[in-house]
Amino acid sequence: MAPGVPALLLLLLLLPSPLPGLPPRAAGCPAACRCYSATVECGALRLRAIPPGIPLGTQTLFLQDNSIARLEPGALAPLAALRRLYLHNNSLHALEPDTFRAQSRLLELALTGNRLRGLRGGAFAGLAQLRVLYLAGNQLERLLDFTFLHLPRLQELHLQDNSIELLEDQALVGLSSLALLDLSRNQLGTISREALRPLASLQVLRLTENPWRCDCALHWLGTWIKEGGQRLLSSRDKKIVCAEPPRLALQSLLDVSGSSLICIPPSVHVDPLEMTANLGEDLRVACQASGYPQPLVTWRKVSQPREGRPRAQAQAEGEAPGLGGHGAPDTGSGMLFLTNISLAHAGKYECEASNAGGAARVPFQLLVNLSQQQRLPAPPSPPAAGPVSREPLYEAGSMAFRALGLATQTAIAAGIALLALTALLLAAMICRKRRKRKKAAGPPGESVLFVNDYSDGPCTFAQLEELRDERGHEMFVIDRSKPLFTEGPVAEALPDRAPAEGAAPGSAPGLLFPPPVAYELHC
Repeated sequence: MAPGVPALLLLLLLLPSPLPGLPPRAAGCPAACRCYSATVECGALRLRAIPPGIPLGTQTLFLQDNSIARLEPGALAPLAALRRLYLHNNSLHALEPDTFRAQSRLLELALTGNRLRGLRGGAFAGLAQLRVLYLAGNQLERLLDFTFLHLPRLQELHLQDNSIELLEDQALVGLSSLALLDLSRNQLGTISREALRPLASLQVLRLTENPWRCDCALHWLGTWIKEGGQRLLSSRDKKIVCAEPPRLALQSLLDVSGSSLICIPPSVHVDPLEMTANLGEDLRVACQASGYPQPLVTWRKVSQPREGRPRAQAQAEGEAPGLGGHGAPDTGSGMLFLTNISLAHAGKYECEASNAGGAARVPFQLLVNLSQQQRLPAPPSPPAAGPVSREPLYEAGSMAFRALGLATQTAIAAGIALLALTALLLAAMICRKRRKRKKAAGPPGESVLFVNDYSDGPCTFAQLEELRDERGHEMFVIDRSKPLFTEGPVAEALPDRAPAEGAAPGSAPGLLFPPPVAYELHC
């Protein structure tokens, strides 16, 4: 045997052999990962997704400290044997429903230090055997009803270091085996007795370092801790410090008397109580609410019950178009936003403000006004047909109003053009008649009085005949030496005289003589 061969054989014997159920490293371990026993270690490799090639028999998978932002659907489906999955310190933004559907044997799931802002319903479906769930250090703001419904055997739920400000009453339903609940270092202002009621096996409760609002809604917590709940709290956890109201700030909840934990019932105000909006407009209505704690304001549309239907059912279905769910909640000043108003928006609305002290409601009426474009155009009729009937307005859903508006505009334009043409024809007829009248009048100068100045004395009728001009106009002789009227305006003496033709030299240039002398006419 060649020298060195025994040493080589000894080295091969000392190397770990492939484990049962796991293929050789070259064929069954992802690149850059480390695989040993039933464990696969892929931490801190800058991974953006779950690497392919993970052995099917893997029971513990380390994927921490990577950049995984999303768990692709079905990425974990082949790993049905998983017992522990560590995904902490990644970039997960959301968990899709049924992400862990195939992990029915999973006992521990670590999602600490990700960027989860919310948990969808069904995110933990399939994890019937899960014992420990780490969700600390995320960006969770609300825990909605039935979030943990599929975790009947969960014993530890770590939710510390988030931004949770609302824990809904049914959020923890299904956690009948939960022994430890950590809600410390969040933004909780209050918590209801109903929210903790499903936790029949609870042994440790951590609520410290939250901005607790010490009012009537938190009265039960102080009483519960004093009566027996203190067994769930360590000496550190018992320091539930009030953040508001200011008069109780920095005081321990256990040191505040029950009579100091008060609430002010809400009052609500809507102005005006009735509004009229046009079709297609946008509308904002403010609902001002006051009270302590700050009331939650909700808008909802109230439908009128139909015949044969229970009133409660009718109201449940009466939601306003544009409102999500049963209303649009807001805190303090609730705004009702309606866009592109139609006839469906018309009706009665209700603004409700509620807090731990009670609830108050105010009705609001919205009327919808049909604009001129939504009126049916009246068909054109001759003048003798009588007055035009006014048809009623039709509902918005009965016809294509956009097409009707265009037709109305076309009809109006045609009517205006017809009126303009009629006016032009009338003007042309009037001008034509005036021209005919001018042509039918006598020759120019027929009614003009021609005056000639013969100051050498009166004349006879025979002489007047001789003085007619070539057109036959009679001429009169003026004797300037005989004033006929007293001094006065010439216009009154001869109001209708026209300028004289053929006046003698030196005479006035027309029939109206210069004032103030008038002369006698001789013939």
